[in-house]
Amino acid sequence: MAQPEAAPAPLRSLLPDIHVQHIRQLDDHRDVLDYWHSEHLRLNGVYWGLTALATLRHMDTFVPADVIAFVLSCRDPQTGGFAGTPGHDPHLLYTVSAVQILVYYDALDRIDVAQTARWLAARQNRRTGAFTGDGFGEADVRFAYAALNALTLLLGPLQGSQWPAAWYTGENGALLIDTELTAHWIMACANADGGFGNEPGTESHAAHVFCAVNGLALLGCRHWLDADHVGAWLAERQLPCGGLNGRPEKLEDVCYSWWVCSALATLERLHWIDRDALIAFTLSGQDPDGGFADRPGNWPDVYHTCFGLTGLALLGHPDCEPIDARYCLPVSVTARHLGTLSVSAVS
Repeated sequence: MAQPEAAPAPLRSLLPDIHVQHIRQLDDHRDVLDYWHSEHLRLNGVYWGLTALATLRHMDTFVPADVIAFVLSCRDPQTGGFAGTPGHDPHLLYTVSAVQILVYYDALDRIDVAQTARWLAARQNRRTGAFTGDGFGEADVRFAYAALNALTLLLGPLQGSQWPAAWYTGENGALLIDTELTAHWIMACANADGGFGNEPGTESHAAHVFCAVNGLALLGCRHWLDADHVGAWLAERQLPCGGLNGRPEKLEDVCYSWWVCSALATLERLHWIDRDALIAFTLSGQDPDGGFADRPGNWPDVYHTCFGLTGLALLGHPDCEPIDARYCLPVSVTARHLGTLSVSAVS
């Protein structure tokens, strides 16, 4: 009787060139059904691919003019928001990806920044502080974080205890959004176990903890958190295989190398996990033909490729560009861009 083939040995080294080639070819597969099934989030996919390339120090793989043209084609000229693909409705999650991509290329001057900022601000519920993704009313901590990510990239970050002048464009010269109310709403999403749900009273999840922790950090309210309590919940996500899960009793997944580690990094508790074991697990998610899967042996995709690589960057892998845990952009990009905004706000 023939013996079954042994499973391939897990990869222990990063394969940068193969991943770059894999990402370069992703847009060539238009004859595959999955390509069209994912059309609605194409703009997110461009951000994931670009961030993966930037993390591998291969930003030159894409033609900047082509990427910028696609981003602009997703913009709704009536509102300033961005859709996932041309002709669709704008949504906050696509708008933050658009802003991040334009920041990569120093191309925010190609849009009406004030209009996009107003559209983002209009997503805030002025009674609760929560944000909705579009005009249909669903509130989620992901949307609050995405709005804060995009607004600070568009208008400038908090400087000490002061917001840049561009933020004071609300009614009667008030801030464009009620930042304190949003901070309180995010804290209302906290649970007794140390995690955060997507809205008050919901189950803790690592991706929501990422949004809450980094949203509060962007608001200058990180000190509101009990870093040990939240950090302990995050550290408990590590399993014997070295990988991380998103909530108790779930399987490990490469993407949590980013969602968990970024929150731990912002809390200054990244050393609470077994770094070497997590690096080994994350590398084992590589496909020999390029890309990362959620776990070894599964099919790779650009989402897990992005967050596998950015997770490795947070863990200090030498082949990865240092990453800013608050924005999921290279430190070199946020330092350049936010530094420019800070200078212009002062002058």
